[in-house]
Amino acid sequence: MDFKLTEEHLMIQQAARDFAQAELLQGVIERDEKQIFPAEQIKKMGELGFMGMMVDPKYGGSGLDTVSYVLAMEEISKIDASASVVMSVNNSLVCWGLQAFGSEEQKQKYLTRLATGEIIGAFCLSEPEAGSDATSQKTSAIDMGDHYLVNGTKNWITNGSTADVYLVIAQTHADKKHKGINALILEKGMPGFEIGPKEQKLGIRGSDTHSLMFNDVKVPKENRIGEDGFGFKFAMKTLAGGRIGIASQALGIAAGAYELALKYSKERKAFGTEICNHQAIAFKLADMHVAIEAARHLCLKAAWDKDNGNNYDISGAMAKLFASQTAMDTTIEAVQIHGGNGYVKEYHVERLMRDAKITQIYEGTSEIQKIVISRAIIAQ
Repeated sequence: MDFKLTEEHLMIQQAARDFAQAELLQGVIERDEKQIFPAEQIKKMGELGFMGMMVDPKYGGSGLDTVSYVLAMEEISKIDASASVVMSVNNSLVCWGLQAFGSEEQKQKYLTRLATGEIIGAFCLSEPEAGSDATSQKTSAIDMGDHYLVNGTKNWITNGSTADVYLVIAQTHADKKHKGINALILEKGMPGFEIGPKEQKLGIRGSDTHSLMFNDVKVPKENRIGEDGFGFKFAMKTLAGGRIGIASQALGIAAGAYELALKYSKERKAFGTEICNHQAIAFKLADMHVAIEAARHLCLKAAWDKDNGNNYDISGAMAKLFASQTAMDTTIEAVQIHGGNGYVKEYHVERLMRDAKITQIYEGTSEIQKIVISRAIIAQ
């Protein structure tokens, strides 16, 4: 097995690292505190090709593999998880979903602008009573012949107010259950489409999370993705790739906290020596390093599976499950290593700890990942 990254991979990794340090680090604490969306930074990410990394160049994308995406996501997430979740949704859910299953007309109309970051997208699945249970959609899309009439509510939508294009999962044929669900493309400004107040969140506070309300929104038939009833499969296939993006975000949060803790432990002195020389701290650093390396390998394995046409449902779920737990554990220990300084904003680790928690929740909770994994191994 060859674990060596290619020259192209290393270049992309370095480019993402340089961008994060030069463009994201400055102001990240203020953006978190005041819940400021990183609009300028996201625009620059689009110009650098980070918003459509896996999209074919003929649609304005970078044409890169999933491994490249994982490497870039990790570096961006080390500094600003709010920026990386925008990048993740646009790449993994919206762009990939449209490229894989959209019509040529849909790709020309939407994907080309999404891939360059000219506009950004949102993926709308979660509802007040249907989060991970995608079969229980209450949002309806009534077939009116040449269009659908959409009614309902979606919540916890990343890019809720900043997106221009929304992929909405809705129920058309309730009697058919999951086989009656459709995926529709909605645009901001459609009559009857309302955006609720911004959520006040624990972490990733720079990203904008909103509820969306649909009241007789008229959506043209040509905005349906795939055949009638394809929506559930579309959501499941898209979310499987989305887990790789979130796993990479979790990895980046963990790695960022570890790097800060390691640096601090080499500078802070106690009892006559740097605290990294005390076994209590050294063992924490060792455990953090091992977990992060394991999470990184799981993320890269899932990306490799996707790039090589293998089934990546289980590898993506494993990566997301382990990396998100690693992010939580590592950031807690990073705060502990910083002591009292870890509890204040200027040292960054308290923010990373708050950001880490969401990686255990979105794209399916840790319990959902265990269901995916256990069903797969039992079926073998």
